[in-house]
Amino acid sequence: MAIGLTEEHEALAESVRGFAERYVPEAVVRAALEADAETRPPFWSALAEQGLLGLHLPEEQGGQGYGLLELAVVLEELGRAAAPGPFLPTVLASSVIAASGNAKVRAELLPGLADGSVTAAVALGGSLVAVREDGALTVTGSAEAVLGASLADVIVLPAGDEWVAVDAVALTVTPVESLDRVRRVARVEADGVRVAADRVLDGVTARRVADLAATLFGAEAAGLSGRLVDTASEYAKVREQFGRPIGQFQGVKHKAARMLIAAEQARAAAWDAARALDEGAEEAGFAAAVAAVIAVDAGVRTARDAIQILGGIGFTWEHDAHVYLRRALTLRALLGSSKHWAARVAELALAGGRREVELELSDDTQPLRERVRAEIAELAAIEDKGERNRRMGDDGWTVPHFPEPWGRGAGPVEQILIQQELRAAKVKAPNLVIGAWLVPSLVRYGTEEQKERFLRPTLRGELVWCQLFSEPGAGSDLASLSMKAERVEGGWRLTGQKIWTSVAQFAQWGFCIARTDPSAPKHDGITYFLVDMKAEGVDVRPLRELTGEAIFNEVFLDEVFVPDDCVVGEVNQGWQVARNTLSNERVSLSTGGGLGMGVPELLDFFKGREPDAVAATEVGALVAQGQSIDLLGLRTTLKQLNGVEPGAESSVRKLLGVQFNQEVADYCWAAQGVAATTEVPLTESGIVARAMLFSRAMTIYGGTTEVQLNIIGERLLGLPRDPEPGK
Repeated sequence: MAIGLTEEHEALAESVRGFAERYVPEAVVRAALEADAETRPPFWSALAEQGLLGLHLPEEQGGQGYGLLELAVVLEELGRAAAPGPFLPTVLASSVIAASGNAKVRAELLPGLADGSVTAAVALGGSLVAVREDGALTVTGSAEAVLGASLADVIVLPAGDEWVAVDAVALTVTPVESLDRVRRVARVEADGVRVAADRVLDGVTARRVADLAATLFGAEAAGLSGRLVDTASEYAKVREQFGRPIGQFQGVKHKAARMLIAAEQARAAAWDAARALDEGAEEAGFAAAVAAVIAVDAGVRTARDAIQILGGIGFTWEHDAHVYLRRALTLRALLGSSKHWAARVAELALAGGRREVELELSDDTQPLRERVRAEIAELAAIEDKGERNRRMGDDGWTVPHFPEPWGRGAGPVEQILIQQELRAAKVKAPNLVIGAWLVPSLVRYGTEEQKERFLRPTLRGELVWCQLFSEPGAGSDLASLSMKAERVEGGWRLTGQKIWTSVAQFAQWGFCIARTDPSAPKHDGITYFLVDMKAEGVDVRPLRELTGEAIFNEVFLDEVFVPDDCVVGEVNQGWQVARNTLSNERVSLSTGGGLGMGVPELLDFFKGREPDAVAATEVGALVAQGQSIDLLGLRTTLKQLNGVEPGAESSVRKLLGVQFNQEVADYCWAAQGVAATTEVPLTESGIVARAMLFSRAMTIYGGTTEVQLNIIGERLLGLPRDPEPGK
C-alpha cells in the first residue's frame, strides 16, 4: 500500500518514514502551524544529509542519480507527515531546472539544490512578461501565490513563453495569509528584473512544468490520503456510539472503504506519471494529467471524509485533520481545477495519445519468450478450431499457471509471456465461461477421478457449466441457502430453487451447494455437488431481464439424484470449496474483460465527434478513472513479479471495474441526446441502449457494491464486522 512496488522502493519508503517519525513529530508540525512567519524547519540539514533533495538529480550535479519515481516515494512519506518546509517546492524547482537544455544554469544551481544549501520555488502561474534585449530578458509582473517563495533563494518564473531562474533577492516576495499555514505561499513581484542568458531555462515549456508539478503534487497527495485513511479507520475502531464502535455502522464503514479506494488510485496514478516522465515516454503528459485528476482530488476527498468520520473532534483546531485538508486544498488550487486537467486527459486520449497500460519484461526473458512463441506458432498452424482447443486444453495452455497435467506450472513471468504471445499470434484459448470459476476448486478439492472426468473436457472448452449458488433468500448472504440434500443409497437427493443462474439453459453441468446438515451452524453443514443439468427433476426457466434478453435463469431441482462420486470435497465442508470458487469468480470479474463498456468503447463512441467543453471534462474524468483502474491491475501483477504480496489494489479493482463499466455505459447512452429514446441507436459503437440497461446488473452479480465495500472495510482496514442478527 505505497507508491513504490519493488523491495528497494519499500526500503526507501521505510527509511523516510523512520526519518519523519524522528524529525517531523506532531510538535514540529504544530510549531509551524502556530508560527507568525515561515522558517526553515529544524530538520532541514538532516534531510539534506540523507541525500533526499538530490535523489532525482544526476550524480555529476551532486545528485543521487535516481529518478522522479524515487522522489515520488519520498514525497508520499513526507506527505503522510504533513512535513513543513520547502522540500516540495525545492525538488519541483530542481526538476524543472534539470529539464533545461542550459548546461550553465544546471551546473550553477543543481549542486546547491541537491545539498540543501539553496532552496527554491516555482511560480505555476502569474502575469509576468519579458522583453529580450542584448541576449538577456527583462521580466516584469507578478505571481500571486508561489509555494515556498518566502524561504526560496531561487524562484523559477514563467516569463512570456520562456522560463527563468531568478535569485529571490532581485524580486519582491511578500508573505500572504495562507490556507496551508504549515507550508505557506507568497506573492512574488518582478519590476524590470534583468535575467542573464545563463539563467534562462532553454527547452522548458509551461506544459513540462505543469506535468512535473502534477506528478509531484500527486505523490504528496497520495501520502496525505494514506495518512487520512489510517487516521479515520483507527478512530472508527475505538469510537463508540449506541453501544458499539462507529466503524461497525455501514455508513462509516463504506466511507472509510471509499477513502482507501481513493488512496490506492492516487498511488497508482502518481506512480505511473513519475515512471512515464522518467522514461521520457511520449504519453507522459497524459499520465501526468491523470495524476492531476485522480491523485490530487483524492487528497481533498479523503481529507473531507476523514473529518466526517472523526465528527466533532475532526472539526477542532487541536486535531490535525484540518492541517491535511488545508494542504490538500492548496495543492488542488495551485495546480488548477480538476475540470481543466480532465479536459486535457480527454484531448490527449481522443487524439490517440492515451498511455497504454502494458507490462514490459526485461531482456533476459527473451529465450523463454522465443520458446513460448515457437510452441504457440504450432497451435496457430492448427486450422480446425476444435482440434486446437483440444490441444490447448491437454497441453496446459488454457490455465498455464496450474500444475501439470492441467496447466504448465508457469510462474508469473511465463504466464505474462504466454498471454502476450497468444495475443500476438491471435490464438484464443478455449472460453471456459462460468467453468473458469470451477476449475481451481476442482484442482484443489476434486478426486483424481473427478479431475480426469471433468477437468480435461472443461479445459478443452467441451463442457459448459453453470453456477447453482444464489437462491431467492440467499444472494449476498449465500450461507443462508436453504436447498436441501438428503442422503439416499449411493448418493443424495437435492430439492430447492436456485436463481440468477447464468447460461443454465445451455449448460451441461452445474456446480451447486446445498444444505446437508440443517442442524449445523450457518456456514457448516453445506456440501458442494456437481449436477448433471439433464438429470431428471432439473427444471430450467429463463428469466427475461430488463434488457429483454434471457441470460439468467431460475433453476428448480425436485429430488434430483446426485451420486457420491459427484461430491467435491468433504460432506458438510462445502463452504470452503464454495469460497474458493467465489474468490475466483471475483478475480475473473475484476479483470473487466468483455463485461461492458470501458475506455476503448468510450473513445470509440466519440470518434468523429467534437465534444464541447462540458463533455470534454466529463469524458476526461471517465478516461482518468478507467486508466487508474487499469493501473491497479498492472501494479498487482508487478508486485507478484517482484515477490511482493499484492495489497489493496487487487481487492478494490473488481468494485471499481464494474462501477466504471456502468458509468461509461450510462454516459454514452445519455450523450446520444434524443437518439437515446430508441432501443437500438444507429451508432458506430453498437447498441448503446442495451449496454446501458445490462450494466445495471454489474454492481449486483459477483457480490454487490455494498457487500464489496463491507469486505474492504473489514478485511483491509480491520473495521469491526457487522453484528449477527439478534445480537
